[in-house]
Amino acid sequence: MKLATRDNGTRDGKLVVISSALTHCLSAASVAPTLQAALDDWERCEPALRELSYALDADLEIGVPLDTVRFLAPLPRAYEWVDGSAFVNHVELVRKARGAKPPETLLTDPLVYQGGSGVFLGPNDDIVLTNPDWGLDFEAEVCAILGDTPQGVRAEDAVQHIKLLTLCNDITLRNLIPNELKKGFGFFCSKPATAFSPFAITPDELGDSWNQGRIHLKLNSWLNGDHVGQPNAGPEMHFSFNDLIAHISQTRSFVAGTILGSGTVSNRDPSVGFSCLAEQRMREIIATGQPQTRFLKEGDEVRIEMTKPTGQSLFGRIHQRVVHA
Repeated sequence: MKLATRDNGTRDGKLVVISSALTHCLSAASVAPTLQAALDDWERCEPALRELSYALDADLEIGVPLDTVRFLAPLPRAYEWVDGSAFVNHVELVRKARGAKPPETLLTDPLVYQGGSGVFLGPNDDIVLTNPDWGLDFEAEVCAILGDTPQGVRAEDAVQHIKLLTLCNDITLRNLIPNELKKGFGFFCSKPATAFSPFAITPDELGDSWNQGRIHLKLNSWLNGDHVGQPNAGPEMHFSFNDLIAHISQTRSFVAGTILGSGTVSNRDPSVGFSCLAEQRMREIIATGQPQTRFLKEGDEVRIEMTKPTGQSLFGRIHQRVVHA
């Protein structure tokens, strides 16, 4: 099942179901007005939403063509946005880029930060560049949307708390990070609003590609029309979503609608490209001593998408343009 939030002029939008063919959507107002409301009552809403999805697939005429609709992020705002860094190769490369060593517990203790969740960008919203010197970068990630998650969840029990999956562009201002981290208090100004793909899907949509809390599919990124990366989000995700849930719930519980990010999808094989500019710049520094790749500037366009082996899009496409403030 694929769900989305249609822009209806309100802050939280309107929940819709998406046809399997990705051609039409149907209002889910009879079940829940918003995705957050559905997640708050998931046990009741999930089967009813599936019935709507089946009805739409059986008769597309009851829906609205997708090309006439504007989508917000699936959750335009969320109670919490927790982002991990589960791909060890990414951690090693970006730490090298700013002259920092990876933590000694890199392989045993997940890295996470809590980002701003009051304002999320939709899949086609502009990225506002206030100051080019801040080093604007994109980061392509996979994300889990959680149901109510109690404190003390074990990794082997965590999968039941993952209700939906989606993609994000975790926009980062690279040149602000070093000074922020020197304070010993984490990211803040270096992490502006995150953008999300239009569709959030139930894990069963992935079939065998969803395995042990990982999505075993390639995540594609384009910059100004050039295909710059297709790393696989599965095999090198050192900490699975199950592991991340167990880690963050050690000391507190989480409410339905919490979003948990994987961190930038990254593979050690350089031939698969990259999911952020910082990795490419670090590879250039290692090879030549200097980065050749610049950070994002006004007019640049970023696209992020994951597809089935058949080529059909799973989460829809993030397609954003960088604009001057």
